[in-house]
Amino acid sequence: MVLMLSDGLGAAVEEAKVAEFEADLGGDLLRRGADGYDAARRLYNAMVDKHPGLIVRCSGVADVLRAVEFGRSHNLLTAIRSGGHNVAGKASCEGGMVIDLSRLKGIRVDPARRTVRAQSGVTYGEFDRETQAFGLATTGGLITSTGIAGLTLGGGLGWLMRKYGLACDNLVSADVVSADGRLLKASAEENPDLFWGLRGGGGNFGVVTSFEYRLHPVGPVLAGLLVHPLPAARDVLRSYRDFCREAPDELTAYAALMHSPEDGQPILVLMLAYAGDLAEGERVVTPLRRVGPPVADTLRPMAYCDLQRSLDPIAPSGLQNYWKSDSLRRLTDEAIDTIISHYETTPSPLTLAIVEQLGGAVSRVGPGETAFSLRDDEFHFVLMARWTDPAASESNIRWAREFASAMQPVATGAGYVNALSEDDGNKLEAVYGPETYRRLVALKDRYDPTNFFRVNQNIRPGLGRGQGYGERI
Repeated sequence: MVLMLSDGLGAAVEEAKVAEFEADLGGDLLRRGADGYDAARRLYNAMVDKHPGLIVRCSGVADVLRAVEFGRSHNLLTAIRSGGHNVAGKASCEGGMVIDLSRLKGIRVDPARRTVRAQSGVTYGEFDRETQAFGLATTGGLITSTGIAGLTLGGGLGWLMRKYGLACDNLVSADVVSADGRLLKASAEENPDLFWGLRGGGGNFGVVTSFEYRLHPVGPVLAGLLVHPLPAARDVLRSYRDFCREAPDELTAYAALMHSPEDGQPILVLMLAYAGDLAEGERVVTPLRRVGPPVADTLRPMAYCDLQRSLDPIAPSGLQNYWKSDSLRRLTDEAIDTIISHYETTPSPLTLAIVEQLGGAVSRVGPGETAFSLRDDEFHFVLMARWTDPAASESNIRWAREFASAMQPVATGAGYVNALSEDDGNKLEAVYGPETYRRLVALKDRYDPTNFFRVNQNIRPGLGRGQGYGERI
């Protein structure tokens, strides 16, 4: 059969070799046309429509080891899938091989040590259900179908980040299959350089098969929405900015420009979550509740799992998605005006423009302690252009690019690696900063010098390497 190689060329791989590989697997090997193939190749972002030559549905670590060896020995273009949520479609590849971890669902909570070990196919809905059974949680994604693997490896923003740090800040250790076929443990004590790179450097350094996290006591939270009509957005966003400067770590507050699901009108929504004493939370959010005032206020005590699933209805799988990300050192009046004026021209009512509050515990991790880079910025801005009709892709993408260009004078030029689109790979040095990027390249040279793991927001090896497995230039 013909499969795509890492150099972008197709080549025949003996069917006998493929059959031998399949026979060694505990899981399934799906070829084009097989039952379940189309469902297995489908991603969160419907704009990405790739057809891998092989999909390896791993049943355990042994399958991962065998798949890496097979991909390496045949120089195959290889992608790694866990949750399939990456907006750039990095969980798949055209014509190559996908190592699919979505069946690796093991979760073990240790309530005494307040830790959890979870395999890489776990989603945050599954993760939170298990940890909350013991009144524990750690920072995770805002949509329950998001996989823990991709989110953590890129950093991991979430509702608890200002109090407990990012998902990657709560990582204790990880099991990693390296490009040369070894199973490594990465932690502060073992392979600490790899552990550093996994916390923000994405999937560049191996296949992580399981993660161990710190957990924290998390009971009911005060959370919900404050909804304002779009004409009030400028004043509300200025009040939001000023409020955020004094907000305690227990509170994480996002602001989103969107269209109402009820009547289609453009609105500004403040999305708040206070993880602490509920009475104190009521006192803390009172100033924001008085701004406007809002036309709707849904803030109430709720279970943490209810908070985590609360945004699922506005983030369904199957839409066309094209995102742009940048970091905001400050949310200036100019930035506010730029966001509002450009959002008002959106061609799609499904599009979101979101300002995410950082700071708190996120900012108290030293800049060299992890590969995640947005430690000094007060906010992250992500533009989620979304639409249903593929024929409208050109106009929506053009509009999103114009919006992103208009943000350049008011933003840092960096951004969040998990929110980058396919055409943003050229901004990785700006995302990480020169010193962190240099360290990541050195780490790539050590653990993946031939760039076998290249289907990601790719850190290319240095010294001219990275054209194909086994090649030395």
